[in-house]
Amino acid sequence: MGLSARLLLLTVLFVMLAELFSLIPALASFEEGWLSTRVRAAELASLAVEASPAGVSDHMAGELLEGAGVVSVAVQSDGVRRLLLQAPAMARFPALIDLRYTNVFDTIGAPFQVLIPGGPPMLRVVARPQFRTGDFVEIVVPAAPLRREMVAYMERLLVASVAVSVVAGLIVYLALNAFLVRPMQKITQSMERFRARPEDPEARLKLSGRRDEIGRAEAELSRMQDDLRTALHSRARLAALGEAVAKINHDLRNMLTSAQMVAERLQGSGDPRVAQALPRLERALDRAASLSQNVLEYGRSEEPAPVLRELLLAPAVQAAAADAGLDPLGVRLEMALSVDLHVRADPEQLDRILVNMFKNAREAIEGSGRETGRVRLTAEPQAHQMLIRIVDDGPGVPERMRERLFQPFSGSGRPDGSGLGLAIARELARAHGGDLELKETGPEGSVFELQLPQD
Repeated sequence: MGLSARLLLLTVLFVMLAELFSLIPALASFEEGWLSTRVRAAELASLAVEASPAGVSDHMAGELLEGAGVVSVAVQSDGVRRLLLQAPAMARFPALIDLRYTNVFDTIGAPFQVLIPGGPPMLRVVARPQFRTGDFVEIVVPAAPLRREMVAYMERLLVASVAVSVVAGLIVYLALNAFLVRPMQKITQSMERFRARPEDPEARLKLSGRRDEIGRAEAELSRMQDDLRTALHSRARLAALGEAVAKINHDLRNMLTSAQMVAERLQGSGDPRVAQALPRLERALDRAASLSQNVLEYGRSEEPAPVLRELLLAPAVQAAAADAGLDPLGVRLEMALSVDLHVRADPEQLDRILVNMFKNAREAIEGSGRETGRVRLTAEPQAHQMLIRIVDDGPGVPERMRERLFQPFSGSGRPDGSGLGLAIARELARAHGGDLELKETGPEGSVFELQLPQD
């Protein structure tokens, strides 16, 4: 009982139901025609009686009544009713059917009073005359012949209805199967193949080009499959990256330990240039060691929850600019904020956000062939958040990259870029309860907005 079989069965049932609804009016029309025929035959017989100057004998009257299929005929003219042909007296009063004044309910209900068991044996039919003048023609006919013919007619009608239902149902089924069921089967099979082997090119749904709901469903499924393939590809790359990092993590930590030991020995140096650069070196080594410790957890799950604290924004921005390679002689940093402006954030994660943003801006400017440029940072305290704007004068984000700018491995415009910088920055911002968005971009540069809640 798949969709096709259910569709065929329901189509046949619905068509048969429609035929049954049409059976009642058909029976009513058949009954009215049958009675009208008897009325006209009786009317002609009454004309023969009136045309005979000496009247008709009982034998002749019986033949006339039998030929007309009635048991009595009466005519009313000018308010006077005359009984022209009369059979013996009846033990039961006949049921009245008036063909002059009928409504929908009388027409529909008339066949049932004849067909029900124990119905009236005789019917009294009143109709307007057609072949003579007068008020009406009245006949009395036995109900049994009408009942037999109606039953036979109903049987023929039912047989024809069943045949029409099957043929019509088959035609409707074939049409619906071609336009609906088979396309849905095609979509279902594509989903099943895609679930089994997402990387198989044959699992891709082939679009039919239809412009209706089926065509829209095909297009949406195809786009969903493309998105899932991209996500699976990114996940595979992340898994490969995690595996590679797992292999080098031990050696990297050993190297960082050695570098920290060297930094500790340099503390005793009297060189002022070494003393000036040593804090930055120690900070970079500590940060690298921390990232090395947590990189596997980052690759396998999510970033750790931020540990929020109040810190001065200006020193954090200056430290991130130095780590990102911003230089007054090259791509320089411009700040427009108060030196005593505080922000509530995780110091480590805020530094990573700013370093990624500054580094991306610098690489975009240098990638356009320029050696100098500007990255401007402003901060605006608002009711419940700190709004940080980072504006660069680079070449802007290409239109083809804007939709996937914050997707891992997809947002880099450089051949050697990993596409992780902006993805990491947004993830860290959202972990704070804020967000990172590209507000404007063009040939004059790009504007990014970082929102950090302050409640």
